[in-house]
Amino acid sequence: MRLRSETELVSLRHRLHAAPELSGTEENTARMLRDTLQATAPDRIVEGLGGHGLALVYDSGAPGPSVLFRAELDALPIAEESHAPHASTRPGIGHLCGHDGHMAILSGLAHFLGLERPKHGRVILLFQPAEETGAGARAVLADPRFETLRPDWAFALHNMPGLAFGQIAVAPGPASCASVGLHLRWQGREAHAGSPESGISPAPALASLMARLAPFTTPAPITEKFRLATLCHLSMGARAFGIAPGQAEAFVTLRAVTDAQLTAFESEVVQHLHTDAGALHLEITRHDHFNATINASEASVLVSRAAQTLGVTEGSFALPMRASEDFGAFSAGTRCALFFLGAGERHPSLHDPTYDFPDALIAPGVALFRQILAEAMAG
Repeated sequence: MRLRSETELVSLRHRLHAAPELSGTEENTARMLRDTLQATAPDRIVEGLGGHGLALVYDSGAPGPSVLFRAELDALPIAEESHAPHASTRPGIGHLCGHDGHMAILSGLAHFLGLERPKHGRVILLFQPAEETGAGARAVLADPRFETLRPDWAFALHNMPGLAFGQIAVAPGPASCASVGLHLRWQGREAHAGSPESGISPAPALASLMARLAPFTTPAPITEKFRLATLCHLSMGARAFGIAPGQAEAFVTLRAVTDAQLTAFESEVVQHLHTDAGALHLEITRHDHFNATINASEASVLVSRAAQTLGVTEGSFALPMRASEDFGAFSAGTRCALFFLGAGERHPSLHDPTYDFPDALIAPGVALFRQILAEAMAG
């Protein structure tokens, strides 16, 4: 069955795609969604939630469960190369993770709720800011107004290239890894390249760090002991041949399956860094911290049941995914399920400059959300 508003949803996605905004700056994106979805007559609109977050509440007025569905507002600091007619009009910024498609799917659910409220309980549609930095979900949860929205169930989907089109992947337990970014700065003292011993060089500390991380730089099968370290940026010294370096900077991302395992991994790396710093001044700051997403068994069962009802097959996909998703911050407070919706086995990967969310995935996404809602409301 085709959605009555499918054409409008595709048009909305294209408008969102053409006007991407980075994490923490999604004011116009949230305004576009608010203006578009006011026609669905939500019973409550909460703006500026945890930054530029937007929540729409559809309330039956009768006692029952509160069910939250989430989509993300933000885009990436990557220049788009898709050459689509609706390509980004903002240099260096692009919706290359599919958040525009996720917003269109959630908007499709809003249109159905505008036509028919749930018979009991309420539905909360959350358009969340700053997912790409890991800060948005925690900011929403910390907003005092979220206490009145706190749900009994929370669901989110993410499109997944490499998974057959329209198939889903879901399971209880870890759905996405925990991760954290470490910004490292070493300060020593420059010297003449002919007399490097008279200075304090960060080169030995960098070499030691890379040796320490080497066993974790090649992705291994994801088990309970999984650890991954990615050196994302490195710079040292002046661009000159006559100066021995006195400064260095590195960006390192650490990943593990659970929050506790990430904490242990980070602690070991930081201890190593301080031990090897010697006479160098070392500064470490944390960025882009993502909690692991842990699917509740009851919630993942509802997703599987909804898929079975719709005739959607579950595909072969290794869980948890190595990439992080800040939906994990909701795991601690409610029964959550993050599931993956196949974008096609040959579709460009997430964060690829040529990536574009497939429009044909909007209708299946809306149908899945509708059926998950029906399953949650049924018991």
